[in-house]
Amino acid sequence: MNKWIVALTVMLPTLIEIVDTSVVNVSLDHIRGSLSAGIDESTWTITSYLVSNAIIIPMTGWLSRMFGRKKYLLFSIILFTVASFLCGSAWSLQSLVVFRILQGIGGGALQPISQSILLETFPPKQHGIAMAVFGVGIMFGPIIGPLMGGWITDNWSWHWIFYINIPIGIISVFMTMMFIKDPSYIQSSKMKIDYWGLALLSLGLGCLQIVLDKGQQDNWFDSGFITALTAVSAVSLITFVMVELFFAEHPIVDLRIFKNISFGSGNLVMFIGFFNLFASIVLLPIFLQSLMGYTSFLSGYVLGPGGIATLIALPLAGRLVTKVNPKYLLTFGIIVNAYATYLMSNFTLNADFATVIWPRIVLGVGMGFFFIPLTTLTMSGIPKEEMGNATSIFNLVRNLGGSFGVAFVTTMLARREQYHQAHLVTNLTPYDTQYQMAVQQGAELLQQRGLEATQAQYGSLANIYQEMLRQAGILAFNDAFFLVFCIMLVVLPLVLLMRVSKVPGPPGLH
Repeated sequence: MNKWIVALTVMLPTLIEIVDTSVVNVSLDHIRGSLSAGIDESTWTITSYLVSNAIIIPMTGWLSRMFGRKKYLLFSIILFTVASFLCGSAWSLQSLVVFRILQGIGGGALQPISQSILLETFPPKQHGIAMAVFGVGIMFGPIIGPLMGGWITDNWSWHWIFYINIPIGIISVFMTMMFIKDPSYIQSSKMKIDYWGLALLSLGLGCLQIVLDKGQQDNWFDSGFITALTAVSAVSLITFVMVELFFAEHPIVDLRIFKNISFGSGNLVMFIGFFNLFASIVLLPIFLQSLMGYTSFLSGYVLGPGGIATLIALPLAGRLVTKVNPKYLLTFGIIVNAYATYLMSNFTLNADFATVIWPRIVLGVGMGFFFIPLTTLTMSGIPKEEMGNATSIFNLVRNLGGSFGVAFVTTMLARREQYHQAHLVTNLTPYDTQYQMAVQQGAELLQQRGLEATQAQYGSLANIYQEMLRQAGILAFNDAFFLVFCIMLVVLPLVLLMRVSKVPGPPGLH
């Protein structure tokens, strides 16, 4: 079978699944108005998808072994497509949340299955190219999702952000039936179901995802709801690890794979890398819209060139990884990513368009040289029989890294903004000569524009207060970006623990 046809077959549904993780974000206001829902209620359309998605991803390898990978892939695409139709046809917020859960269950398996199929279809010397193909989807999806969702919602309606998945899903079903085959070592088999592992993993990851998504909104542990979910998640996941390692005959997630040092180190590096990526691409639009006055379209336009830079860097890194030690390329990628975030930590309120777009381009190049060598180093020592389990864990860690990154930076932004406001306001007193002069000059300017003296005085005070908030805001953004920069550099020593190894697979796989 032509490997490029197989690559197209598995990446088509994977791309639309990744797009669906972010496509709803820009349509929330339209959904809320159409279904008569509140702001807090409408965000459950995002959270419900992420929760079900996170639960399914680590189970993918086990489910593939139980039912057969091709059958499970077909089931996932069909469920995702049908759920997309139901989401577009939702008549209430409650029905939409239920259908989004089904969509997440269907979509969760697509990323790890696609990655494992690509790694098996392409020979080891072309794994870099295979991961470049995979990387295009997972890097480009989160960028094109909001842009596509906004355009469809503005020009058609929010229903079509789901309906557009249907023809792609149907094509994917037929292509999967024609071009995807199960290797000899993956066949459906009757295994004893790991009920405890299934229950603990679902409960632990489900609660964790809700905590990360809702924590800042509910002020974290000031909320009894968040505190309770955190405790449930911690106990469930710790118990899950114990059950899987010592008691499960057929563990739903085989954690013994972490004995491979390269795999364990690679997962930690992946977690931090996507922590950095999602933190940056979430903070940047907020900065542009809240402090710089950019529209939603212009904010999206700033993210676009970074996506193009990634698309250029990925195939280049895919070719270089076979000729240059992947450790060197990965080190380069980590440093470039960290440098891009450092550039963002130096933004000012006078930054022009070129100044804010350049770090995003640098980050796009860095992610291209980060993802390919990291995947090569992490997966090169994994036998093909364990590839499904390995890619499931790898994709879960990647998604969790993004979720933790978003939760971290939004929290730090709010906290540091409060800190800087408290610090700056100490200078806004009647005893500060410069403050008195600024108030007086502002009042005189407003009086020249026709306001009465009292109104001009209050207007001047309001303008100064607004400027103080803007200054506190930019300082908070600088702090958040700088913290992410420092966290990114911390993983550099882990590269030393990783090594490229060749594991021969069963005959006839290529």
